[in-house]
Amino acid sequence: MMIGGAMAAPHEPAPPTAAAAPTVGDVCTGMGLTRRHWLAGSVLFFAFVVEAWEQVGLVYVSNGIAGEFGVDNTKLGWALSAVAFGMVPGALLWGGLIDRLGRRRVTVASLLIYAVLALAAGLSPAFWPFVVLRFLSGVAFGGVYAVTFPYFLELLPTARRGQGAVALSIGFPVGTLLCIGVSQSLGTISWRAVAVVAALAGLWAFAVLRWVPESPYWLARRGRHAEAAAVLRGLGAEIPADTTFSVEDADRKAGAVRNLFRSPVRRRFLPMLLTSFTFSWGYWGLQTWLPVLLQNRGLSVSGALWFVAVTQVVSVPGYLLAAWLTRRHGRKRIFLLFALASAIGGVLFGLATGSTQLYAGNLILAFFSLGAWGIWNTWSAEVLPTGLRGVGYSWSTSAILLANTVSVPVIGAMMDHGVASSLTVASIVAFLVVALLAVLPLPETEGRALT
Repeated sequence: MMIGGAMAAPHEPAPPTAAAAPTVGDVCTGMGLTRRHWLAGSVLFFAFVVEAWEQVGLVYVSNGIAGEFGVDNTKLGWALSAVAFGMVPGALLWGGLIDRLGRRRVTVASLLIYAVLALAAGLSPAFWPFVVLRFLSGVAFGGVYAVTFPYFLELLPTARRGQGAVALSIGFPVGTLLCIGVSQSLGTISWRAVAVVAALAGLWAFAVLRWVPESPYWLARRGRHAEAAAVLRGLGAEIPADTTFSVEDADRKAGAVRNLFRSPVRRRFLPMLLTSFTFSWGYWGLQTWLPVLLQNRGLSVSGALWFVAVTQVVSVPGYLLAAWLTRRHGRKRIFLLFALASAIGGVLFGLATGSTQLYAGNLILAFFSLGAWGIWNTWSAEVLPTGLRGVGYSWSTSAILLANTVSVPVIGAMMDHGVASSLTVASIVAFLVVALLAVLPLPETEGRALT
């Protein structure tokens, strides 16, 4: 065909454009669950068991500590909360390192340093050196507490994150049950034997080093694309070895605290902090002093421990139900439902006039509050981007631990000054109500790829 006296060139197809580079989240969305996920999850599960054990382990031999050192409930409360108190600055100190050095290095280093300091605390000859060493072991262990859930989430398929992290949370009742068993067997010898066993558990760092790979999200953000691809292939994804991943906010400095307070991250980060603090006070304030509160209600020491053991067993189906529901109905709706139910259980426990009401209230509280914790451990680790996930989650962890630390001696002092158990429990439940309101601004993350 002639146009203006010239032959028109035949239509030529446009050259093909290169396919957009995938994100690690894209790959994880299409990835299935494999044996490598189960192995990594099992190793990190035990790391969380150690964390739960360390936080509550000496509660069940606290009479031996008080008797040997000659201290009252207020001082004993500080001793019991010293690890949590140390983990507050510890989590903050490790937080930036999680985003700069990697999830794996922080987990291993934190566990090994903790083992040394916790062993020294268990052998301490006097009360205040014991408290100081417990505090320092908490500083060391803050890294494990802050990194475990973000680390595991970054290894999982997108569709399995909620179930996987809630399953990891079951390490808490398992750790508590182990504490009760060990304290009842070794505690008859000495509370120090219980402390030494907990310290030796820090050697689990070598299992992490052997069987848990580094986070592919972190590797890709650091420009180590070949290593990220190798990890993903090891987890079952089918991607070429030379894949280069697209990374959001690659120019933003990883682990920079100031970026947590900039919009739009700030609108997620601040409600996350408030929820962590108030929900932790509402749960830990009751849990830590539960054996003493039960003894004040007329239960024997062995009866109180049996009561605690039963509530921990009951919490396991609470976790499982939370995992099942969150995948179908999302994080926010199920967290609100479980937190509200746990507050109701706390009210029933506080107002109980008989053993039946006492058991019913605490079993409801345990079932729903720990299920809610499983959801929160997942949700709070998902709302921030990869470059800030470590430092942001460490701040959330510090808020949780600060509530743990302050609530224990405050409630101990309330008991020393004769405050009624019902009023003590009512003050605890009030924090659960605040947590319900604080969580409302956070976005739903179920089924969405991590950024």
